[in-house]
Amino acid sequence: MSNYREDENIVENRELNIWEALIPVFILMGLLAYNIFVKDGVWLGDYSNQLILLMGGIVAAIMGFLNKTRISTMIAEIWENLKSVFVPIMILFLVGALAGSWLVSGIIPAMVYYGLQVLSPSIFLPASVIIAAIISIATGSSWTTSATVGIALIGIGQALGIDTGMIAGAVISGAYFGDKMSPLSDTTNLAPAMAGTDLFTHIKYMAFTTVPTIIVTLIVFVIISLTIDTSGSADISSLLGVIDNTFNTTPLLFIVPAVVVLLIIRKTKPLIALSIGVVLATIFAFIFQPDILDRLSDSKVSSVLTAIWTDTAITTSNETLNELFSSGGITGMLWTILLICCAMVFGGVMDGIGALARITKALLSIADSIFGLFASTVISCLGLNAIASDQYLALVIPGKMFKKAFEDKGLAPENLSRTLEDSGTVTSVLIPWNTCGAYQSSVLNVSVADYFVYAIFNWLSPFVTLLFAAFRIKIRMIAGKEIS
Repeated sequence: MSNYREDENIVENRELNIWEALIPVFILMGLLAYNIFVKDGVWLGDYSNQLILLMGGIVAAIMGFLNKTRISTMIAEIWENLKSVFVPIMILFLVGALAGSWLVSGIIPAMVYYGLQVLSPSIFLPASVIIAAIISIATGSSWTTSATVGIALIGIGQALGIDTGMIAGAVISGAYFGDKMSPLSDTTNLAPAMAGTDLFTHIKYMAFTTVPTIIVTLIVFVIISLTIDTSGSADISSLLGVIDNTFNTTPLLFIVPAVVVLLIIRKTKPLIALSIGVVLATIFAFIFQPDILDRLSDSKVSSVLTAIWTDTAITTSNETLNELFSSGGITGMLWTILLICCAMVFGGVMDGIGALARITKALLSIADSIFGLFASTVISCLGLNAIASDQYLALVIPGKMFKKAFEDKGLAPENLSRTLEDSGTVTSVLIPWNTCGAYQSSVLNVSVADYFVYAIFNWLSPFVTLLFAAFRIKIRMIAGKEIS
């Protein structure tokens, strides 16, 4: 993700008390819980979560009216929120186009074909963590990692008979580790900017908690790999035969993903890099998969355009591969995009009426001890990821609110920046209606509920940062000040 708002304007309404600020949150959480656990996510139709977020926004707006907040203030904050996700939404559209074009060009089938021959089930999950981490460090983007190697790893693992929730958890764990440790990452630049430290001090200090967490994650995935049923490996030869008979599989197809990754490593804007990936895949589809294009439509051009825009399914003699070789194209991303927009409306109203600032200040008021301060920061980041539905707000607002409190306790700013990343950046993907959770779930085609437990790095990180705070491990003080 990109386009973060470092100059975020936090609106504070002094008339709003903590219970008034929490009313929209309680109603939102109650409605979402009812929809998920009682109505199986279809209470109000296919767009239940989107409508519930809008309902939460209406409740928040009513609270704002009662506290004499101007409607122009709320609209301004909503507009700022929507502007902040314009680039991510464009990326989502391109990811949909990329998935469709990479399917009909044979790129995704080729990744599965060659990946099946290299990655065995016994090492697949830890290997997925490492591969995703390397790509994410190089690109500075967990989103790009999921949209490229993440999709490929899901396909390979699915063909091997490994649960997709496990694969997605491994990919997300590695991708967010790399995202945190990369100097190219926007959140890795944003956190120290909010806390008042420099980028490389932040990365170095963050390694103290991040490296042990990823090591534990790898160990857990090694153990899982030793215990899961790897019967899928017995069917590899038949799977390879089906893919080979359906597509023209050649290593030359890897030129397209290689170009995309190279462009991103060279700091090409994701929109440009992904667009080039779509164009190249379209060209390769005409060159390498003319038979596939003829099967899909009377016109090769129509087949490619349909794959880019809407649902496409390439049938084979294997049901597992049939499920894998399908794509929703650009239109398949509309549900996610609407969810993001509705989340931004709710977060914008909550910010406009001063509720976000009020909730964070309430947490600050109970932070008497060093551990209490760290715990309040973690809770604030987690809460804002759920309430504001945006990881940047979960970094910016606590960063601004807690900066002075850390200084007053004599704590160096890198303590705050590390805590913001350990609890704000990585947990955003665990919230289904958060922009990150919605994106990853849509791109990998795995629900947050399915990958939540296996996104070990993401949910373990806040506990590790609190453990370091509790035992005062690597808690750096401002020069000349003592811990209070």
